[in-house]
Amino acid sequence: MTEALVSTQWVADNKDSVRLVEVDVDTTQFESGHIPGAVAFNWQTQLQDQTNRDIISQEDLEKLLSEAGISPDTHIVLYGDNNNWFAAYAFWVLKYYGHENVSLLNGGRKKWLAENRETTTETSSYPASQYAVQGVKPEYRADRDYVRQRLEKEGVALVDVRSPAEYSGEIIAPPGMSETAQRAGHIPGAANIPWAQAVAEDGTYKSKEELEKLYAGKGVSPDADEIVTYCRIGERSSHTWFALKYILGYDNVRNYDGSWTEWGNLIATPIRKGDQP
Repeated sequence: MTEALVSTQWVADNKDSVRLVEVDVDTTQFESGHIPGAVAFNWQTQLQDQTNRDIISQEDLEKLLSEAGISPDTHIVLYGDNNNWFAAYAFWVLKYYGHENVSLLNGGRKKWLAENRETTTETSSYPASQYAVQGVKPEYRADRDYVRQRLEKEGVALVDVRSPAEYSGEIIAPPGMSETAQRAGHIPGAANIPWAQAVAEDGTYKSKEELEKLYAGKGVSPDADEIVTYCRIGERSSHTWFALKYILGYDNVRNYDGSWTEWGNLIATPIRKGDQP
């Protein structure tokens, strides 16, 4: 079984037998230096459907992976800047579309560079493949109707991973972020557990014991029937979704990728303000 989370040393020892993919918030980072052999995916233009404002379609994902020379049995290792925000998002997308053999580099670009490991500005290319999605896993994703149907339902834990200022309604989006909403606040019943609280100083995830304590302290435990994570556009919530599902091993965890840019713009949909759920 593929390890979902791998170390920088593991990648250094195995980089020639995996396909490294860098996915950055700042899409210019790759050109400044990356792990040898890595290719880059652009989260804005390649992992999202620009027409439908949705995740990449199955057909476009097959085309993207085929052009990168990736087959269904290729071991993909993802990493990126901002402590793996969009690398975790890409991980979630790949898992949603049924690619099992995929890992996340713990600590991402930050840890790799801090350890002065090898980088290059050379671009790598691979012979094209004929990738075909093996099967979609809808149980990894929540949409607005799924969330609406579970408001105030017992056994459902909503996790808002945004900053306290976003959660309380003090601000709608962090400064400089273009994707926004008409209203500020949070989904009724959601607990605020900012994604950054799951991260150590070096960019890696905190220990399993620390994460268990963090989430249990806000009522999010393996006893929950369902857990739904969300943020503003789905990338920070993917980071938390990964922690809950692959580090803590919680079963029924979904990512609501529409997140606040959708919920905060919906007509006749309840919101809450303040620091309480």
